[in-house]
Amino acid sequence: MTTAAAPGTPPGTVLEAVLERITYANEETGYTIARVATARTGHELLTVVGPLLGAQVGESLRLTGRWTSHPRYGRQFEVWSYLTVLPATVQGIQRYLGSGLIKGIGPKMAERIVGHFGVQTLEVIENEPARLAEVPGLGPKRTAMIAAAWAEQKIIKEVMIFLQGVGVSTSIAVRIFKQYGERSVEVVRTEPYRLADEVWGIGFKTADTIAQAVGIPHDSPERVKAGLRYTLSQAADNGHCYLPAPNLVGDAVKILDVPAELVASCLEELVAAEGVIREDVPVAEGSVPAIYLVPFQRAESSLASSLLALLNTGRDRLAAFHDVDWDRALAWLRERTGADLAAEQSQAVRLALTAKVAVLTGGPGCGKSFTVRSIVTLARAKRARVILAAPTGRAAKRLSELTGHEATTVHRLLQLRPGGDASFDRDNPLEADLVVVDEASMLDLLLANKLVKAVAPGTHLLFVGDVDQLPSVGAGEVLRDLLAAEEIPRVRLTQVFRQAQQSGVVVNAHRVNTGLPPLLHGMTDFFLFPCEEPEEIAALTVDVVSRRIPRRFGLDPRRDVQVLAPMHRGAAGAGALNSALQEALTPAREGLPERRFGGRVFRIGDKVTQLRNNYDKGAAGVFNGTVGVVTDIRPDDHALTVLTDEDESVEYAFDELDELAHAYAVSIHRSQGSEYPAVVIPLATSAWMMLQRNLLYTAVTRAKKLVVIVGSRRALAHAVRTRGAGRRHTGLTHRLRPRTPGEDGP
Repeated sequence: MTTAAAPGTPPGTVLEAVLERITYANEETGYTIARVATARTGHELLTVVGPLLGAQVGESLRLTGRWTSHPRYGRQFEVWSYLTVLPATVQGIQRYLGSGLIKGIGPKMAERIVGHFGVQTLEVIENEPARLAEVPGLGPKRTAMIAAAWAEQKIIKEVMIFLQGVGVSTSIAVRIFKQYGERSVEVVRTEPYRLADEVWGIGFKTADTIAQAVGIPHDSPERVKAGLRYTLSQAADNGHCYLPAPNLVGDAVKILDVPAELVASCLEELVAAEGVIREDVPVAEGSVPAIYLVPFQRAESSLASSLLALLNTGRDRLAAFHDVDWDRALAWLRERTGADLAAEQSQAVRLALTAKVAVLTGGPGCGKSFTVRSIVTLARAKRARVILAAPTGRAAKRLSELTGHEATTVHRLLQLRPGGDASFDRDNPLEADLVVVDEASMLDLLLANKLVKAVAPGTHLLFVGDVDQLPSVGAGEVLRDLLAAEEIPRVRLTQVFRQAQQSGVVVNAHRVNTGLPPLLHGMTDFFLFPCEEPEEIAALTVDVVSRRIPRRFGLDPRRDVQVLAPMHRGAAGAGALNSALQEALTPAREGLPERRFGGRVFRIGDKVTQLRNNYDKGAAGVFNGTVGVVTDIRPDDHALTVLTDEDESVEYAFDELDELAHAYAVSIHRSQGSEYPAVVIPLATSAWMMLQRNLLYTAVTRAKKLVVIVGSRRALAHAVRTRGAGRRHTGLTHRLRPRTPGEDGP
């Protein structure tokens, strides 16, 4: 909204204009290129550039800035700040109302309303909304909806005018309003650091900018404590369950730019007030004073105690398998499946059906899926109640196809309610004799804790996953921690089967995982298209996805091909590739509606992904990483519909589109648990710090039939030889070790 001009800059020129078209918008910086009309220029449009993120097409704007001349694009207006103003002409009012700003009014309805009330239209909506019923086609229900939407917009505008002065963008102002309503200004003015904890999309840095603008001192204890919580939440976003106290203080000092003594003092106050938890956690060199955010310490302790209770209970819902003649059982299984189990697989089958908690791990082509199918087949032969689950919809679908038994996502299995509480828990456990969780490398600490708490004593719990893949997006390294705990029984499959040895995808996945370069010659399903510059890599990636793969392999570029990028930013990052792939695969079409939100344009047919857990959406929530396709856009209703990969139609109001991003290209981290017929991996040296072995291994193992790497041989070699960064800070393994008599529990 408002951007301060440089010191010494003369007062700016004011330009009154109607926003006609947004040509480009960068969601991260707010920088926008747009075309506007003024009363003086009429149909001849002017170019304006600057921080216009949040302004809607059709709005009348009062722009402050200066005229400049671009060497290539000529004369344009550089915007420093803007205000939205109500239009005064019939044409302006009609365009304003028809822009989709007010729910219930589209272009045709706007034309009818303005045709009836003329220049008095906005005054009627403001002061006599019941009169809207005079317009043909507007009944009481729609009239009431328009009046409510207008009132809400009016409050939002008032909030935004205040927030302009503290540098808050329109999209963030809308989120603040959705959280606090008419109390928004009061909260922002008196408790700005609440925003970082309570408003999705607002971090400490934004809250800190606001706080300083409303007069909170730089060395305020309130600011320092908020900064400490932010540092811990950032660590959780990077996968850590805790930070050692010296690391926390050091990181917070860098963020806050205050003395370490003040930070240490405020940390002691936070610990005393139980805002955070301090605990000594054993590490290789002894122990560290670990500082946890409360939810992560409680989840880690609860998960460990739940697993130990399952392991040590005297009950056993699969007790029949302790007396089984395994030779006969495996012979019967061979008749049913038509294939022999390898020795490692036989061991895994026995373990899952006799141990109450177990882990099955192994790489691609080693028979994890067939082993799980064998376990399920034998369990069901004994009439056992079997539950199959996976962290994502795609993984659950694949698990169901492999076993012939219904599978669901962990979120749906637990029936998570608004707020994140599960319908199934320790007091209301799942009715099952065997629970199998596939793609367990994706399980973060909080979700794993909810799941294990819902497993009844005596039920067998089997975690299945590839521990060499990237760990979960959320905090924790649950699968790796379980494998590091001697108390948890496990089998690691290592034999690559002959059929899998003929797959370049499988062969090269194992080569990458052991630090060897992939084989690039003589392969029919693994290719490298070498090029160096990020822009060249991006252009070639789009060509490979949209033209070359469909032509040679007959795959659908939107449904069957997925671009997996090491990072989001940069010319060859997921962000830029999404824009380029959208233009190639889902371009704008005459007569089809589209909706711009921030720097994104949503069109029918777009592949999209959910960016956060939303327990209020859909039948049982929509969760971070859920992928779908936009099937409908309704400007009059201010909504669009997404068909998710779980075959559920979910509606998004236009002001909720910050929860969606395009998914033609996604980061490799976000691809975990998914499998695609073809994967395209852009590798640029500009992503040097991200290029690690487990990242590349994860990307390659997402492909069923085809891998195409587009990019630098040097970047590929660096990724193969670079071992992943160190372990995450977690305490689960130590909490699972046996206690000596008199030793405190977790």
